[in-house]
Amino acid sequence: MTQFTDFNFKLLVIERLMYADGTLTPRFDLGSHLVEQGLIEDDGDPAYTYTVRNGLSHQVVPAAREYFEALEISPELLASVEELVLDGGLRVYFHCSPVWDGEDDLYDVRSLDDLPLLPHLKRIRGADDFWPPEFLEVLRKRGTATDG
Repeated sequence: MTQFTDFNFKLLVIERLMYADGTLTPRFDLGSHLVEQGLIEDDGDPAYTYTVRNGLSHQVVPAAREYFEALEISPELLASVEELVLDGGLRVYFHCSPVWDGEDDLYDVRSLDDLPLLPHLKRIRGADDFWPPEFLEVLRKRGTATDG
């Protein structure tokens, strides 16, 4: 089993594989998951309702964190990742925190220790805008392109 050290980096990979490429299945939907787990009734927007009722507006909903932390990604799928995108509007973030407004560091990547898991990563879009110079230097030395 492939272990990620940075949950937020793993979310970037999940965004690429599950929501952009559609190669990591099934596609996780927080609302459906909460209903299936019996945590809330299907009221039209169960993810939003559950998040607000439980005071989870600016954090990762525990059920989503548990799902994504346990999610296994095969080495073959990891090897298929050539590009990641940094953006506050990623779908994976919505399925972790449906009320999150993007105005804090909740999803900031804190470590690049997981880069070796992506042997064919060529580019990280948005890194110039969101990552510190130390991270950009690591990417440059690795030969991974960045752009705003």
